[in-house]
Amino acid sequence: MTYSEALEWLFNQTRSGAPRGTQRVGEVLEHLGHPERHFPAIHVLGTNGKGSVVAYLEAALRAAGRRYGATTSPHLVDFRERIRTHQGLIPEEQVTRFVEWAREQNFIKHPAFFDLATALAFEHFAKVEVEMAAVEAGVGGVLDATNVLPEVCLTVLTNVGEDHLETLGGSLEAVARDKTGAFRAGVPVVTAAEGIGLAVAREVAQSRRAPLYVLEPGNPLFELPVPPVLKGRVQIQNARLAAAALRLLGFPERVVVEGLRTAVHPGRMQELEQQGVQVVLDGAHNPRAARALAEEFSGYHLVFGAFPRKDYSAVLGLLIPKARSVRYARAGKGALQAAPLSLVYPAPYFEEPLEALEDALRFAQQDGEPVLVTGSLYLVGEILRTSAV
Repeated sequence: MTYSEALEWLFNQTRSGAPRGTQRVGEVLEHLGHPERHFPAIHVLGTNGKGSVVAYLEAALRAAGRRYGATTSPHLVDFRERIRTHQGLIPEEQVTRFVEWAREQNFIKHPAFFDLATALAFEHFAKVEVEMAAVEAGVGGVLDATNVLPEVCLTVLTNVGEDHLETLGGSLEAVARDKTGAFRAGVPVVTAAEGIGLAVAREVAQSRRAPLYVLEPGNPLFELPVPPVLKGRVQIQNARLAAAALRLLGFPERVVVEGLRTAVHPGRMQELEQQGVQVVLDGAHNPRAARALAEEFSGYHLVFGAFPRKDYSAVLGLLIPKARSVRYARAGKGALQAAPLSLVYPAPYFEEPLEALEDALRFAQQDGEPVLVTGSLYLVGEILRTSAV
């Protein structure tokens, strides 16, 4: 089996309508000899900002000289971006060997893609003997595959917003209940949640006697010793959460500084230059993220692609007012086609994202405004994969 064949099989594994939960990944890990028991983890939950917080934590662990593991999703260009350690990306041959092994197993509950990816990450972390892992949850918390981790030393709840409503219960409170369900008894929680999300977090943390640290102005725990390297005003909040987490875990201030200064997280306010034009790539895919993204600009030429399961109408409603021109692009397999997008706002549709970018560049060259590519990390990944940048 080649690496590409392994990925094709992996991407085709679905839940097929089965309920969410940790049983499937738990069975895979049992077959592997429970590698998840071999390292402590920082569990990062929330609606937006999870990957950025992991990026800061990863950079800090690297600066501290620790053997570390880090997981984020989705990937942009290569699946291996999801699973990283102090040694770099997980090797292709390990991915292939794992898939070959998984295909031969007789699981009672058939694992889906994210179950398998999570199990692979934990197996790799145990193999290279990581001392600590920063693990980004997928969707929700209590029923997410990552919640099988037995030794969580700290939890980060970035925020609670209306994303994946249909999966997490249909209301903001239900989303908060699902995410905070992953809080562990006695384990500290760091959060920037507000409103209903914070109210639920307080209730759950109190019931589990988990110390709760809430981002508030003036609290020295959340102080930033240097500006974060990742761009965008929303990164101030993500950086503060990471800094607080590192301090609570006893890392020295120099490690906090290096984590903030050296983090790398492509596809989030990532700035490039093409044909003399500034191109900004950002995976904003829900209203909260879109609102924060739009606030960064006075104007832009928009390249937008999304998936049916997202609230693309609300996202477009926040992005369109500052757009000097608009075009849609196919974000990937199963992405929205022209008709539903044009019902929100009529604009040209491109099957090839790179053609949409080229069209936007023509307009941008005339007025000097940047090109903004957003709506989905999968769209950002397509641009990075097919362009020369």
